[in-house]
Amino acid sequence: MFEAGVPLDRALAILEDLALGPRLRVIVSDLLRSVRGGASLSEALAKHHPRPFSRLYINMVRAGEKGGVLEVTLRRLAEFLESRAAFTEAILSALAYPLVVTAVGGAAVVFLLTFVIPRFATIFSDLKQAIPLPTQILMAVSSTLREYWWVGAIVIFAGIFAWRVWTRSPEGRLQWDRTLLGMPHVGSLVMKIEAARFARTLGTMLKSGVPVLGALAVVGDMMSNQVVGRAVDRLGETVKRGGTLASGLAEHANFPPLAVHMVRVGEETGRLEEMLLKTAETFETDVRTELKRLIGLLEPAIILLMGVLVAFIVVAMLMAIFSINEIPL
Repeated sequence: MFEAGVPLDRALAILEDLALGPRLRVIVSDLLRSVRGGASLSEALAKHHPRPFSRLYINMVRAGEKGGVLEVTLRRLAEFLESRAAFTEAILSALAYPLVVTAVGGAAVVFLLTFVIPRFATIFSDLKQAIPLPTQILMAVSSTLREYWWVGAIVIFAGIFAWRVWTRSPEGRLQWDRTLLGMPHVGSLVMKIEAARFARTLGTMLKSGVPVLGALAVVGDMMSNQVVGRAVDRLGETVKRGGTLASGLAEHANFPPLAVHMVRVGEETGRLEEMLLKTAETFETDVRTELKRLIGLLEPAIILLMGVLVAFIVVAMLMAIFSINEIPL
């Protein structure tokens, strides 16, 4: 609407009418009041910092206002948010199927152990006949699960709670993120995701006219991995001392060399913003490809594991039935 020549206050009034949900309507209404009261859009957004408007929104809009290209900046911001949402959705979609398969398979095994096996256990107990060792193991697991399920539930929930508390503390979060980066395959994937986020955010902000030091301060806050976030903060110090982005990135051992070289080329050719966005596209594509490959390996492994568990249950029960009927195996 803004690019079509609609005044800012009228555009906000239209958004207020179209707002989905009372909370969003209240926020847009407050923005409209601030703008009509003489505040700039960036000043109005700053009143709602950090939620829902982060420093990314505020700094980009402020740069657009100073350069007289607010409509262009808003379009770039919208494109950035759409691209980031699509990238996140691609990651979640890739992880959804193996999680569903694991949940369904696990539920099936638990159902067999807690509802089906106990019925056979009662029959075998009444017959007072020796049963094979695999069947004994299966019966013991089933009995333990039925009698002490609450202990397992407490342990699981306590573990999840302790993990959440630990990872929400600054030191715990830093240690967890450092552990993630050190994991085989997982660490490289996480680093590529962070590199894509870094490049797209910084490239979008620089293209919108945000100064590099201000942009780096915002980018550091947007990194989901604290180790990478601190590295970006140190990168800002390097640039402040007169160093280049590429030299600062090269100091971070985990940062992909390809990203370092692309940033260096961008600095040397004076096309840093374009090279950063190209870097983001490269790593986003790489992440999608690697996720598909990992999921392709994980899916059959999960199915095989569930098949082995179910097969063990079936074979153990058949062995007991055959032994009762004195049918040789």
